[in-house]
Amino acid sequence: MTSRPLRSMAVIGAGMAGATCAHALAMAGHTVQVFDKARGPGGRMATRRMTWKDLDGRAWTTRLDHGALGITARSRAFGAWVDMGVSGGWLTRWSPRLAHGSRPLDDVRPIHLPVPDLPAVCRQLLEGSEITWESAVEALHHTPEGWQLQVGGERLGALFDAVLIAMPPAQAATLLAPHRPDWAGTAARTPMQACWTLMGVEALGAQAIDASGGGASWSGEWDLARPVDGPLAWVLRQDARPGRPQVAGQAHWVAHARTDWSLQHLEQSPQWVAAQMQAALASALGRPVDWLHTTVHRWRYGLPPVAGATPACWWDRAQGLGVCGDFLGTAMLARADDAGGDAGGEGLDSVGVEAAWLSGRALAHALMTPCQVQQTALVEALS
Repeated sequence: MTSRPLRSMAVIGAGMAGATCAHALAMAGHTVQVFDKARGPGGRMATRRMTWKDLDGRAWTTRLDHGALGITARSRAFGAWVDMGVSGGWLTRWSPRLAHGSRPLDDVRPIHLPVPDLPAVCRQLLEGSEITWESAVEALHHTPEGWQLQVGGERLGALFDAVLIAMPPAQAATLLAPHRPDWAGTAARTPMQACWTLMGVEALGAQAIDASGGGASWSGEWDLARPVDGPLAWVLRQDARPGRPQVAGQAHWVAHARTDWSLQHLEQSPQWVAAQMQAALASALGRPVDWLHTTVHRWRYGLPPVAGATPACWWDRAQGLGVCGDFLGTAMLARADDAGGDAGGEGLDSVGVEAAWLSGRALAHALMTPCQVQQTALVEALS
C-alpha cells in the first residue's frame, strides 16, 4: 500500500456526483481539479438553451429543464443539505398541480428545484473550483509520480495523487479497464435506463387556453401530468415551475418518454422521435399543438437501475483510484432509515439526483478516512 499523502485530486465529471465529491474534498483542504467534456456543469441536472426565430423573423431564447424533474430527499443527510439550499436561496420548493386523470405521484415527499435553472446546484457546489471544460478524458496513465490524464490524444502535464471518476458506468468502464478490470466489468454490465425527452415552445391560441375539452386526457388547472398510457411518462409546463420565466402567448413544454419506449426506439432518428412524441402530447391534450420550436434529447444513460447489493462508491487506496455515481448511490437510498417506495422510476425522476449526491459524498469520505487493513477499501458514508 502506498503511504504517499493524497493532496491533489482530479475529478472527471461535473454532474451531481462529481460536483459533490469535489466540493467535499475542497472544503477539507485538498487541491481539486475538475474535468468535463461539456461546456458547463450539471450532467443530468440539465437546462437546454434554445435559440429560434418565429414566423416574423424575431429571435427568441428559451431555456427548458430537460434533465431531472426535481429534487426529493429520502435520506436525512440529503434532506439537511436540501434545507441548506433553501436557506441559501439556490433551491426552492415546487408544489406541482397534478392533472386530473393522470397517474398519481408515487412519492409524496416535497419536491425542490434549483434556481434559476437545474445546473445551478452544481455551479453552487463547484464555486471556486478549478475546472477544465470541453475536455473529454480518453485514458488514465498511472506512473510512479502520479496519475496523468489523456485528452485529445495527448497526456496532460499535471500529475495527480488520485483520480476520481464520476461518469455514467459504461463510459467509466473504458477508463477503468487497464487499472481495475473487475470494476470495469461491473460498470459495463450496469443497465442504465434510457430516456428520450421532447422540449418545445407552443403558440397559445384560443384552442389552447382550455386543455380540458375536446377529448383531453387531463382536465383542470395543472402543470405536471403522468400519462396513463402511451409513450410519455411525464409532461410538465416549464413556465409554471418556480423561478422560470413566462412569456405571453407561449407555453413551454417538456415531456419525458417511458424507459421501455425509449429503449425500444433508442437508435431512431431525432426527427422520428420528435414526431411520435409531439403526436402523443397532442393526443393527451385533446387538441393540436401549434409548435413554434421543438427539439429532442436522447439520454442514453438517463436513470440508474433499481438498487442492488453494491457499495456506495469504489475506492482503491493503493492506486488512488475511485468511482462515484448514481448507479452506486441507489444502494444507500434503499438502506436509508426513512426511505420509502421504489428506488427505480420512469423518465428522468428525482431518484438519481440524491443517489449521485450520496455516492459523491461517500467517495470523498472514503478518501479522507485512513484504511489500515485492506488494500482496496469499498466504503460507504453514513446516510
